[in-house]
Amino acid sequence: MHRSVPALAACLAFGSIPASSVHAQVVASGHRDILLQATHSWNGMAYEKYPTTQPELMMIRLTIPAHTALPWHTHPVPNAGYVLQGQLTIHDRDSGKTETFHQGDAFAESVNDIHRGESGDTQTVVLLTYALTPGTQPSIPAKGEKPEY
Repeated sequence: MHRSVPALAACLAFGSIPASSVHAQVVASGHRDILLQATHSWNGMAYEKYPTTQPELMMIRLTIPAHTALPWHTHPVPNAGYVLQGQLTIHDRDSGKTETFHQGDAFAESVNDIHRGESGDTQTVVLLTYALTPGTQPSIPAKGEKPEY
């Protein structure tokens, strides 16, 4: 028994006890910045309902080369975007509405209306989050169009 006391003293002297057991952990709340909270899309169309089936979230990073327009498409579910790099101009085909979002901007995408995004003078990178249900495709090409991605 007496031999374990010198061993403990040696461990403490040479720092062989893990640091996590020596230092106290700080517990504090984080700071939040609400980037987007919306009941309607960027073009003013209200979100009408939310599925009652199992939800499935999907998040993608979409890279669009400079001076490129994506094909016309629709989204069957609510989704949100955040511009990580460059700028994105969204065009609504039927209404003609257009809005440009720059690096650091968040936006709520439209549901079931035909639209497309277009990059500016530099590559655009957008983070997109979809509120899907299993088996649902997040983007549906308009008739005669290529897939968005």
